[in-house]
Amino acid sequence: MASITKPPVRHPSLPTNALGFTKRDYEGAMSTLCAGCGHDSVTAALVQALWELELPPHRAAKMSGIGCSSKTTAYFLRQSHGFNGVHGRMPALATGANAANRQLAYIGISGDGDSLSIGLGQLCHAIRRNLNMMYVLENNGVYGLTKGQFSASADVGSKSKRGEANVQPPIDPVLLALSLGATFVARSFSGDKAQLVPILKAAIRHNGFALIDVISPCVSFNDHETSTKSYRYTRNHYLEVAPVDFVPLRREIATEQGEDALTSVTMHDGSVVRFRKVANEYDPTNRDAAYAYLRARHAHGEVVTGLLHIDENAPDMHAVAGTVETPLVDLDFNALCPGGAALAELMDEYR
Repeated sequence: MASITKPPVRHPSLPTNALGFTKRDYEGAMSTLCAGCGHDSVTAALVQALWELELPPHRAAKMSGIGCSSKTTAYFLRQSHGFNGVHGRMPALATGANAANRQLAYIGISGDGDSLSIGLGQLCHAIRRNLNMMYVLENNGVYGLTKGQFSASADVGSKSKRGEANVQPPIDPVLLALSLGATFVARSFSGDKAQLVPILKAAIRHNGFALIDVISPCVSFNDHETSTKSYRYTRNHYLEVAPVDFVPLRREIATEQGEDALTSVTMHDGSVVRFRKVANEYDPTNRDAAYAYLRARHAHGEVVTGLLHIDENAPDMHAVAGTVETPLVDLDFNALCPGGAALAELMDEYR
C-alpha cells in the first residue's frame, strides 16, 4: 500500500523550536502499518527527539532496507534526504553516503530480519568501522510482512501465533554490538517514549556508531500470550538499568546530590529534571561489565533497557581512514583529479 500524504494543516498555536519549525514539520506521510504497531510509536519518538534537537530536516539522511521497520523512514522528516535499499544492505549504503558527505546526520532504520538475518554481515562491519550514524533496530521477533515466521531474535520457547515453539537460540543485537566494539549501545521499548526520546537524542549527537535495540511488538503476529516480544511480556519483564536523560552541550549545571536522594535541577530551557543517583555497581563505560550484567539479567528473563554502553573516545570511520573534511560534492576538479603525475606516483608505490 502506498503512503498517504498528510494534509498540510497547521494550528497557529503549535509551539516551534529555535528554527521556527513545529513538530508537524518533522513528520512524514501517514502510516500504513497495522493500528497499534510499535513501530509507529518509534516514529513518534523520532519526531519528538529531532524536533527537540532542532535538527534542520535537510541536513539529515534516512536509510533503510526491507521490512515493516523500513517503512518507518516514510513517516518522519519528509524534507530530508533518504534511500530505501534492498533487503539487509542498508549499512553499506549508509557507509558510502557517509564517506562522501560526513556533514549530514545519518539515521538508519532497520528490523530484526533486515539486520540479524540477511543483513547480519553488513551490520557487523558498520559496527567494526564505527560508522557515524544512529542505527535504530525495531525488534519484534517475527517477519511481519510474510505472516509471522520467527526471526533471528526470537527467544527460545517463545511461541508463534499458531502455537509452534521456537527452538533456536536468538541473536541478541545488544550483546552482538558489545562484543564487536560498538561505541554506543542502548535498548528501549516502543511503549516507553519518556525513555526512548532522550536515548535517540544522545545517539544522534554521538560521534560514532550508535545502536538502539527497540522492542517493538507486532500486534498482528507476535502480541499473543505466549510471545516474549509482546506488549504484556515486555512490560512485565521491563528492567530500566538507569534513569535516562539527554542534556545538550551548554553552560555547565552543577548541583549537590546525596546518596539515594531525589534531586531537582532546572535546565536551560526552564524544564525541571528530577533524578536519583545511579547504582554505583553499573558503569556504562565498562564494556565487559555491561556484557556480563546483560547476560545475568537475561538469564532471569528480564528486558534490560537504558543506555547500556558508551565510549566517547573511539575514533570513527573518518578518523581511521583519514578522509577529508569537505564533502566530495564540494571538492573542485583539481582536488578530485590531481593529474597524471600524481597517478604515476601512486602506481610506483605498488611496483
